Amino acid sequence: MFQLFYILIIAIFVAMLFVNLFFRVKIFKVYKYLVQNKVEFSVSQFLNETRMEAEVISRYPQHEEQIRRFVSLIKRSVQLASVLVLLILALGYLLMKFR
Repeated sequence: MFQLFYILIIAIFVAMLFVNLFFRVKIFKVYKYLVQNKVEFSVSQFLNETRMEAEVISRYPQHEEQIRRFVSLIKRSVQLASVLVLLILALGYLLMKFR
């Protein structure tokens, strides 16, 4: 039983590394495009959809698709990493509790 928990924790950790690398490559491609085209926005605009629409996309309408793609990739990577971390913590808790 404990070996199963250890294997699951290691597998989830490895999955988190691959998810991180996968999204990092995709995000850097879009980020490179945004930097080359001098598209700038702050984290507060990034997190607030109405501010993003009003301040960033209205200023750079020709780059709307790449801006939206960048924001969605960042948000999705954070969500997936959070779920994987919570799974690791839950399995670690179960391992410590039933040991």
